Amino acid sequence: MLVAFSLLVAVSTVAQQMPCDPNAKRKPELIELQTLDSSIKLDVRYATTNNFTGRAVYSQPKVFLQRPAAEALVRVHRRLKQKGYGLVVFDGYRPWSVTKLFWEVTPPHLRQFVADPAKGSRHNRGCAVDVSLYELASGLIVTMPSEYDEMSERAHINYSGGSKQARELRDLLRSEMEAEGFKVLDVEWWHYDYELWQEYPILNLDFSEIR
Repeated sequence: MLVAFSLLVAVSTVAQQMPCDPNAKRKPELIELQTLDSSIKLDVRYATTNNFTGRAVYSQPKVFLQRPAAEALVRVHRRLKQKGYGLVVFDGYRPWSVTKLFWEVTPPHLRQFVADPAKGSRHNRGCAVDVSLYELASGLIVTMPSEYDEMSERAHINYSGGSKQARELRDLLRSEMEAEGFKVLDVEWWHYDYELWQEYPILNLDFSEIR
């Protein structure tokens, strides 16, 4: 209860510090991903205690993206089916208050793996997505060179260690995502930014507020 109360206080006091981007020109249109394709798997760990903060920071295990990004992701998922794989999504739109929390709980020497709240995250704009692959035949998430949200060199997109199969699957994900306008983050093989991210504003809506 104390942790939940502390988080509520943090969320309620950050709104005045949230950065504003005057160049954002698109009206937000966040859409729940699974309303477009329910065969995309979700593993929203930030709605559980199974994440690097050790606490649930989302009120619901859902994924939202701006409509163009969501539709592009669905196209990736459907093309991957021809190769025996599908997408599993860990995260999409993230309220700015959660980005601020991540920054505060991350040690300074590891902050390359989290966004600076003073600048805002592309997740805050609804144009970043954290993804991996699952096997259609087994339904199991594949093994990648690192775990999701692992803050180590193994998470880098060009990491040359690990198994050959894991690297090939990581590179397959990258090629399919890039074909639909996404760009990978160098230090996180799972993090992709959609090409229109600069055109959307930074948001601090709780999932329950999205209509």
